[in-house]
Amino acid sequence: MELYTHEYFMNEALKQAKFAFEEGEIPVGAVVVSKNRIIARAYNQTERLNDVTAHAEMLAITAAANYLGAKYLIDCRLYVTLEPCAMCAGALFWSQIGEVHFAASDPKRGFRQNNPNMLHPKTQVFVGSMAEEAETLVRDFFKKLRD
Repeated sequence: MELYTHEYFMNEALKQAKFAFEEGEIPVGAVVVSKNRIIARAYNQTERLNDVTAHAEMLAITAAANYLGAKYLIDCRLYVTLEPCAMCAGALFWSQIGEVHFAASDPKRGFRQNNPNMLHPKTQVFVGSMAEEAETLVRDFFKKLRD
C-alpha cells in the first residue's frame, strides 16, 4: 500500500504554485519525489530572481540533484502543476527523470506542442491529476493581471 498518493504529491505542487501566485509570479509549482518522499519543492521565481530560466521545474531539478548528490534523477518523479515548456523538458531529458506528472496542459507553450518526444525515452508521463485546480489558479492569475 502506497503511503502517499499521486494526488497528495500534486496537491503539494499546487501549494507551491499558490506561493508563486501570492508573489506575483506565474503560478506554477513543482515537487520532486524519491522513494515516496519529497526531496525538492519549488515554484516559479522568474520575477524575483530576474531570471527567465527560474521556472519551478528547473529550480526543483537543481534542488533534487543537490539533495541526492547526483545529476541523474532516474528513480524520481516530478509533479508539476502545468505542462513543462521546451526548456524545462530539455532539462528533464538530461536529468533522465523517471516520471513526469503534470496537472494542466499548456496548449501554447507546453513541450508537447513543440516535440512530444522531448523527454527521455524511459521517462513516463502522466497528465491531468488535479488539472481543474491548476487551470483555475493560472486563469485567476492572468485575470488579476488584466484587472
